Amino acid sequence: MRPDDWQLTYDVDDFLARAGHFLRSRPALHNTPLTDIEKLRTRRADAHDAASTVFGRLESEGEVRAVFYRTPRGYLSITPLSAEQADVLATHLAGLGHSPSGVIADHDTATAFANTWQRHTGVAPTPFWRTHLYRLGTLTPPQPRPEGRGRIADGKDHEQVVRWCREFCVDVGEQPSIDLIDAGSWADSRFGGRHFTFWETPDGIPVSMAAATSIVGGMIRVDPVYTPAHLRGRGYAGAVTAEVSRAALAAGATDVVLFTDPANPTSNALYQRIGYVHVADFTGYGFSCGTPGLGEERDRRRAHPRETNP
Repeated sequence: MRPDDWQLTYDVDDFLARAGHFLRSRPALHNTPLTDIEKLRTRRADAHDAASTVFGRLESEGEVRAVFYRTPRGYLSITPLSAEQADVLATHLAGLGHSPSGVIADHDTATAFANTWQRHTGVAPTPFWRTHLYRLGTLTPPQPRPEGRGRIADGKDHEQVVRWCREFCVDVGEQPSIDLIDAGSWADSRFGGRHFTFWETPDGIPVSMAAATSIVGGMIRVDPVYTPAHLRGRGYAGAVTAEVSRAALAAGATDVVLFTDPANPTSNALYQRIGYVHVADFTGYGFSCGTPGLGEERDRRRAHPRETNP
């Protein structure tokens, strides 16, 4: 494999025209690139972001085999590579003078890239993120189901949704970069554009919340799932997640996915009980020479979420 097999561009439309089919070929595994790049495409009005985002595709025998992109915040996201391919990419980018603040990929790809990056730059990688990726198999609503019903959140629920998203961020250690009033802050957060659903008690009191992305390439990602601490352990998170998952299938999604924190056995067991199947493990490494500020760290976390206790 040669470094020239990697084709780089700053043009998101050109990139999607050439690599879109590859991304859509494995929507579960590629769920984050699909949503990230779609957001970059639709928000290209930000000239600074457009000029600082680089996309790369690995081509062999006329076919795209892998892609990466570097967001305006500075981290690299890479689809699965062999150890040799990761080595070539890291060597190529180091030779071109790129200085990413970190890398996020499936565990083997991220680790191989980080090790090669250290050999070429002397920068020791620091792991900052681990997650399990699950894909919905056969949806199995929890039994017994808690009393109540699912309800799609609307405009009058915005304050409640934002408040719970802020509490979710605190629970999982994210910078809560959203504001109850500032519409721009909300839209710029990873929660902007999500479709939220509450689980309500029979008397109409919201007790849990789940959200889903819009469908991209046949894929919908469930994120976040949140239940206030004093209401956990009553089956509300399982019920609202099943409700959102059912709605995603009804909307035509072929792949419904979610991420979980490996350190949270409760949520991992819950999602498996309702039909989610483990697909892969993902890892993020930070590079000290490109250590991000709070905004960059926030962007990494918002793009690659963890789950809280249900």
